[in-house]
Amino acid sequence: QVQLVESGGGLVQAGGSLKLSCTVSIRTFGSRWLYWIRQAPGKEREFVATISGRDGTTIYSDSVKGRFTASRDNAKVAMYLQMSSLKPEDTAVYYCAVSALGRSSPDFRGQGVQVTVSS
Repeated sequence: QVQLVESGGGLVQAGGSLKLSCTVSIRTFGSRWLYWIRQAPGKEREFVATISGRDGTTIYSDSVKGRFTASRDNAKVAMYLQMSSLKPEDTAVYYCAVSALGRSSPDFRGQGVQVTVSS
């Protein structure tokens, strides 16, 4: 059974930083695509960052590029999202997700963690 557990969310002032962590219970973690996804109330789901399971490259949404850094630690079977220069519009529930083997889609998702940025 695949399990993903996010942590590190909370309340922060604009301009501040937070680091989200996601521990994953899954086999062959190293070859899977990883995702950070967020959703704010009344808004569409947004893919914040995608880490390729093929070559490790990372793609960011334009809204977070230059401010957020996604990473993975295959030895710890974990993934991270370092968020800096936070803005009120970054307020959302953040989810980590991983692909099924051989796929490049967010097939398994965690329960989400709230990030609130005050102005």
